[in-house]
Amino acid sequence: METISKSIRRFDFDDKVEGKAKYCADLHPEGMLYARTLRSDVSRAKIRAIRLPELPEGYTIVDHHDIPGKNLVPIVYDDQPFLAVDEVNYIGQPILLVIGEDKETILDIIEKIEVDYELLQPILSIEDAIKQSGSFIFGDKPYFVGYEYAKGNPDAAIAQAVRVIEDELRTGYQEHVYIEPQAMLGIYDGERVSVYGSMQCPYYIHSGLKQALGWGDDRVRVVQLPTGGGFGGKEEYPSIPGVHAALAAIKMGRPVQLVFDRPEDIRASTKRHPSIIRIKSHLDADGRIIAREVDVKLDAGAYAGLSSVVLQRTIFSVCGVYDVPNLKVTGKAYGTNNIVTGAFRGFGGPQAFFAIEMHMAHIATELGVDPLEWRRSYFLKKGDTSSTGGVLYSDIKLAEIADAVSRLSDYQEKHSAFSSNKSFWKGIGCSFFFHGCGFTGSGEAELLKSRVKLKKYADGTVGIFVSSTEIGQGALTTLRKIVSQTLDIPIEQVKLTYPDTADCPDSGPTVASRTVMIVGRLLQECAIEMKQRWAEETFEVMKDYVYPEHLSWDSEKLAGNAYPEYSWGANVVEVAVDPVTYEVETKGVWAVYDIGTPIDEKIVQGQIEGGIIQGLGYAAMERLQTKEGKLLQDSLSEYLIPAAVDFPRITLELIENPYAGGPFGAKGLGELPMIGAAPAFAAAVEQAIGKKIDRIPVIPEYIRELMI
Repeated sequence: METISKSIRRFDFDDKVEGKAKYCADLHPEGMLYARTLRSDVSRAKIRAIRLPELPEGYTIVDHHDIPGKNLVPIVYDDQPFLAVDEVNYIGQPILLVIGEDKETILDIIEKIEVDYELLQPILSIEDAIKQSGSFIFGDKPYFVGYEYAKGNPDAAIAQAVRVIEDELRTGYQEHVYIEPQAMLGIYDGERVSVYGSMQCPYYIHSGLKQALGWGDDRVRVVQLPTGGGFGGKEEYPSIPGVHAALAAIKMGRPVQLVFDRPEDIRASTKRHPSIIRIKSHLDADGRIIAREVDVKLDAGAYAGLSSVVLQRTIFSVCGVYDVPNLKVTGKAYGTNNIVTGAFRGFGGPQAFFAIEMHMAHIATELGVDPLEWRRSYFLKKGDTSSTGGVLYSDIKLAEIADAVSRLSDYQEKHSAFSSNKSFWKGIGCSFFFHGCGFTGSGEAELLKSRVKLKKYADGTVGIFVSSTEIGQGALTTLRKIVSQTLDIPIEQVKLTYPDTADCPDSGPTVASRTVMIVGRLLQECAIEMKQRWAEETFEVMKDYVYPEHLSWDSEKLAGNAYPEYSWGANVVEVAVDPVTYEVETKGVWAVYDIGTPIDEKIVQGQIEGGIIQGLGYAAMERLQTKEGKLLQDSLSEYLIPAAVDFPRITLELIENPYAGGPFGAKGLGELPMIGAAPAFAAAVEQAIGKKIDRIPVIPEYIRELMI
């Protein structure tokens, strides 16, 4: 049988390329109605009254009174209502729904609804939140959650240091710009409500429905439809429109479709967390880093959402791929009256690695050393401990990665040439990074408790039953490959469809670069048992996730193995800056990764190229600003994302390093390519202009500001 890495035709290829795939907006069941959301247009206020116009026959509203259960989204903290009750905390917060047969009539009704607000003083930035002495958004403090941890003896090392190099690095919002906006369809049969839609995590919506309705599992069903991308934006957020569609369908007794247009999607859905990260490196007399202090501040927006776990990944990533013996790390996720921030590809990692990699570049500049070679002297190795003190058990091939990316890009030669001749206005930058695969800490075992199922049928076919979703990353294909290769049967005999909570167990959300490594491994274990029992005509095999015995995690002390395994990477970016317009042209992009064994080479290539381009957009052009809590860019004519012509072809190489705990040696991939592009790009521009860069995006206006 061919190696598992050899590419095959994707199982969702034909339907999507030929336009046959039926997305949520394509569905029109008999009697279907439409819904639209009335949203807050102020950032913080009490709701004194809502005045409705006279509603035409057949039109109605759904508000918090129509929620029979708990009006709180079940995430980490129960603080965000599905529909506002007596206050609003950000522009775009849902207040009520209008439902009816005609979209234009619905819009006209929404236009005529009057909300009487008692305006309150909003908190509109991290700095404002820190200054706040009362009237907090959440509890009795300006932040939702705060963490701290240490490694070694940082205070003693700091006392011995002879030099301190310090940076403050900032990142802003990023919009997901998935192809398909948020979309849900609710159907109620008088006993059970079913929600169909565009999503990453069916069981998140399932939990939301049970909480809002107060119903049991048997009365709630969630089905994923073909989904036009997610990038984290369809992780936790769809629980809100999913519950809205269900409430509307139950009240009307007819199917109800809720589909956002692009401006509403941008104004209402979650974003990447803005960050302010301060790093102090303490050096000894030989110029070696002996201690490091890091403080992370994230803008969580108006509700806690997933900010606690995003913050954890940020503070566990912010020390980078470097072995510094003494660390002191703190972090807080602040409450503001800005839009809620949440899951986004990389999940706090891009902010962390932008900060640490720019800081390492700045130290190298101050010391007058080659940035790549200097980094190499601090690389983590097998047997070292992570920033949280967890032993790194697997081979770490950072040196091999550095050799490869330097060879591919001619990094040293170009960096030296650009440094010696500043008339070029050219620069080259590098970055090194990792992504912890799977849920943070012991979350895989204690929170998710993932379960998968394989079923053998009498005709020799095998069905896969998991809640892992296909959102463009190739799960419908890669999971089939793992099972068919393990069973040694043609892949056409293995069946997998979009998940339906009525018949698939909860294998966990499609997040955290866990689908292949965690879910795929469980399926491989099922297939191994099934192969041994193949003579049986029909049967099922189920497997639950078991936390590896050699790992340990203390969630109170934030100590131990923060992740079960890591994928590693390096990027190099070369740029030329126009000395008149300050426009930046990217001349080359090189990428080297260790993702274990690739399950499908073309799918891997697509994930890497897409992730790098998304990271370069974050670095170079994607500017999303707020004023008084309102997003200033709410269309794709104002919020710019990369097109095919904006960046050159990417040169890619993979390092062979199979992981024993993954199927066929595979590790996580999906988020890793997003992480390293921004610091490599910013460092390249920094060399080209000879000025320190401390924030992204690096747009011409920012470069002009630096050059004046």
